[in-house]
Amino acid sequence: MLKLLVVGKGGREHALLSALAASPTPTDRFCFPGSQAIFTSLAQPAHGVHDLPSLVAFIQNESIDLVVAGEESYLVTGEGLANACQRLGVPCWGPPRESAQLEASKEFAKKFLVRHGIPTARYTSAATLDEARSAIPDIAPQGPVVLKFDGLAAGKGVAVCTSPAMVDDFLENVFVHQTFGPGRLVIEECLTGPEVSIFASLADGKYHILCPARDYKRIFDADEGPNTGGMGAVASRELITPEILSQIEQEIVAPTVAGLQHDGLPYRGFLYFGLMLTPDGPKVIEYNCRFGDPECEAVMPLVSGDFVQYILHGARGELRPDLISFSPGWSICIILASAGYPATSRSGDAITGLESIASDEASVFHCGTRLAPDSTPTHPRYETHGGRVLAVVAQGATRLDALNKVNPAAEKISFPGRQRRHDIGQLHFE
Repeated sequence: MLKLLVVGKGGREHALLSALAASPTPTDRFCFPGSQAIFTSLAQPAHGVHDLPSLVAFIQNESIDLVVAGEESYLVTGEGLANACQRLGVPCWGPPRESAQLEASKEFAKKFLVRHGIPTARYTSAATLDEARSAIPDIAPQGPVVLKFDGLAAGKGVAVCTSPAMVDDFLENVFVHQTFGPGRLVIEECLTGPEVSIFASLADGKYHILCPARDYKRIFDADEGPNTGGMGAVASRELITPEILSQIEQEIVAPTVAGLQHDGLPYRGFLYFGLMLTPDGPKVIEYNCRFGDPECEAVMPLVSGDFVQYILHGARGELRPDLISFSPGWSICIILASAGYPATSRSGDAITGLESIASDEASVFHCGTRLAPDSTPTHPRYETHGGRVLAVVAQGATRLDALNKVNPAAEKISFPGRQRRHDIGQLHFE
């Protein structure tokens, strides 16, 4: 029995564990920090773990055979999760600390992109409020400007500013209130065009491109309101044409992998390419050193084959694309968010309707829930416990088929203050 540990706690990790559990390779699964929904049926908690050192001790003491990094924070905390696993001789699906700077530092990523001639937006950086104010007119003299906090900010450290007031608000958050902690600011020109997320598995200079996806960042329909961690996603091999995918591979994916090799940055794990399909061709908006969320929730139900062996081989440095395949058709994910999100989140609201969704109708992944006080082992009941609460996901032979399944399923679930978008899988497909 192979022992594996997934590190993370949200809907992405719930989806990853579901795919791993469906693999033919038998596994004994653990998760940290995990969630009560994950521990109900998919994995055991990592008892006694509260930080990276205790997590490393757990990996060693439990003789874990494979570690899968779901979320990014532990990759860049302290020694780094992958670095610690390498020291222990345990395969880890996730890059070492030095390579994970591609996500942890927007400025590091921009310098990497420019150094290796990979298409991206023009940019500069600033360390102070005054530097930022003087630099913005050079990058965006007449139009919108994109401001990015340099460090990790749970998907909320980016603002597309279309007015001076929006610029002032974001600069104040970064430099005065330090909402995301101390850090520098990256200032970019605003690219236009549809966005697409490309995921690849990387292992020692080799790569395997997975199913493309598109997420919807803003809280309200028509891409209005503030950025969130993602309010939904669509995934399909049909999302972009083979010609565009080939261009992305040649101009972005392959040069990125070659650049990592050239810079001596080892990499084994998922790499997310956040792209804008501009009139001048695809350009990189950002890298993430793990699977995107909520894109993961849309992509994982399309995976078939031995996902466990696929990741285990990759973590040992050998890519085996033959071990998995992706179903044809479309997968659509709708996020149900709590009251006040993204500015705040409300916990403790009772969730109803989960039991009414049949397994062949849709999948539900828990992003931010906890067991309610009246819950029992035979009849688990959940309440909200975070900003993004649930991901409702359905598949169909066509995009419209998937929409006709996922929207009614999402409407069956309710809780006070529930927020959702109604144009996921429709907007940007006109």
